[in-house]
Amino acid sequence: MIELRSDTFTQPNRAMRQAMYDAELGDDVYGEDPSVNALEARMAELCQAEAALFVSSGTMGNLIPLIILGGRGKEVILHENAHILQHEIGGVAAVAGTLPIAAPGERGILRSAAVKSRIKETDYDIAHTSLIAIENTHNFEGGTCWQKEQLEEISTLARYKNLPIHMDGARCFNASAATGLSLSDIFSYCTTANLCLSKGLGAPVGSMIVGPKEIIHESRRWRKILGGGMRQAGVLAAAGLYALEHNRERLKEDHFHARMLAESLEKCSWAEVDIRRVETNIVFVKTPGKDAKKIESLLAEKGVRVINTAEEEIRLVTSLSASLEDINTACRILEELEM
Repeated sequence: MIELRSDTFTQPNRAMRQAMYDAELGDDVYGEDPSVNALEARMAELCQAEAALFVSSGTMGNLIPLIILGGRGKEVILHENAHILQHEIGGVAAVAGTLPIAAPGERGILRSAAVKSRIKETDYDIAHTSLIAIENTHNFEGGTCWQKEQLEEISTLARYKNLPIHMDGARCFNASAATGLSLSDIFSYCTTANLCLSKGLGAPVGSMIVGPKEIIHESRRWRKILGGGMRQAGVLAAAGLYALEHNRERLKEDHFHARMLAESLEKCSWAEVDIRRVETNIVFVKTPGKDAKKIESLLAEKGVRVINTAEEEIRLVTSLSASLEDINTACRILEELEM
């Protein structure tokens, strides 16, 4: 089967598994796992952040900054289609106690005018704004990347209003590969960020929180409260270290493969796709008048796994799970599909 449902289906290759097997281990709750410590130091270096923390998932990587920077009885402004709001089971409110305030933004990009109009900072009987959250790349807006001028704009507003910015950078490595901005360039506009290792980079588990030392210190305490102390976590951290060393540059291949799929879909009578919107490794396809669930099933029968995201919409995501040969085969199957 050709896996195009998500880049979360990636599996460690033999070399990554060997690195996991050979990892030096200790008790990370005591700060004594050398592999975890090395991973955290490497991520902090890449982002030019003061510190980093290894956590079990991207959801935890977003939740902990929401707890610390958002806070109970406060508000966080984020995009109306943000993953934090739509696909993290309401943890922003249920656990962090922070009220999410949705703002519109073309293709997932929050502009300062939309954010400024939603900032609350005066009356005692309203929840005050404590945080701005951005998503880069923006999953459900098609893998959109924040450009430098857009980051500068939202950062300028945040500084003027004395508000921190948290970045859900689950696919920030893709954003860096696509825009040419380094991780440190991107992070320079944020207070904290969550960066996943288990998507396009191919590690089996894990995400990183980066930020100031005092926030990372407090994040470590909240990780423990949330059940995230993982003891000999070096077997997982070693996979992350391998991914950072070997799998970042190849993300551009995934982006090329996504455009190949989009070009084939442009030829399909049952599909509508705007290839100009394919910036990274995510392709959203409209199926006007056609049942997307049926298309998903028909493609699965032919050996291609996609996912329906609405009644008339499917999503395809490229990753190291699918080789160039796989993508060529998938393109042929898409073009031959009769509806």
